[in-house]
Amino acid sequence: MTRPTAGMTRNTRQRAEVLALLSDTDEFRSAQQLHAQLRASGSGVGLTTVYRTLQILADVGEVDHMRLPDGEQLYRRCSRSQHHHHLVCRGCGRTVEIEGPAVEKWAEKQATEHGFTEVGHTLEIFGQCADCSAG
Repeated sequence: MTRPTAGMTRNTRQRAEVLALLSDTDEFRSAQQLHAQLRASGSGVGLTTVYRTLQILADVGEVDHMRLPDGEQLYRRCSRSQHHHHLVCRGCGRTVEIEGPAVEKWAEKQATEHGFTEVGHTLEIFGQCADCSAG
């Protein structure tokens, strides 16, 4: 049996720090935003580690991620463990988790008709929340 190395222990702490930070917000955040928040709180986690940690957390389903039209990747710890979609405010970044059964049926139908298997998809709907629209 191999013992965990110091690097593996540090990674566990760093993952815990990133997850804790994501748990404290309802908004999607970029790796740079998360890194800046960690640094401001005194954490020594490097930006490369934040990127790597976010990718690992996304791969295992601990966080949701989405790509903005400009290509920037954002991350969020969601309260739902099952597949869902998001409404995202362009103004303040507020995010609402939503279900889309019609989208699920449509995606499944399209995949079947074209012979695709192991299909996944993401859907984010961007707009302005009621607060940003009023102000």
